[in-house]
Amino acid sequence: MSRKLFLRIFGGGTICAAFGGALIKAVGGGSQAHKTQTLLGARAMKRVGEIFYPPEYEGKEKHVPIIDAPSEVKPNEPFQVTVTVGKEVPHPNTVEHHIKWIQVFASIEGRNPVHIATFDLGPTFAEPKVTFTMRLQKSATLYAVEYCNIHGLWDYSVDIKVQG
Repeated sequence: MSRKLFLRIFGGGTICAAFGGALIKAVGGGSQAHKTQTLLGARAMKRVGEIFYPPEYEGKEKHVPIIDAPSEVKPNEPFQVTVTVGKEVPHPNTVEHHIKWIQVFASIEGRNPVHIATFDLGPTFAEPKVTFTMRLQKSATLYAVEYCNIHGLWDYSVDIKVQG
């Protein structure tokens, strides 16, 4: 599944969230009739998929949630996945500037993305690096999304092939 399709599906439905001080409501659907609406403030609004920064924007430095996972696994056999924000250049970890959360999704052929995990991180105490164990029955693309309280949403993805 392409990044664009993932973001369209992930950003579908109605999502309400606070970004940059403005409360926004993103209304799902693909037609021009479905516009993002401002609930508070008069800012120009974007679709949820348009507010994610891809790795190319920064060059895999301090904001990109790098996924370390095997490229090939056996069906239904547990394996470890590590997501690190700031792998090459450490991300600040202060109350004023920190990574608030990391989420992981899997896109399996023929299905909408499946939520795998959410990690809520406290500033100054929790480092933006998480490891968890998962399993797959079919090949998938893993997507990691992280939220920096100053610089917004960043994503990264890797393909994992299931043998057989």
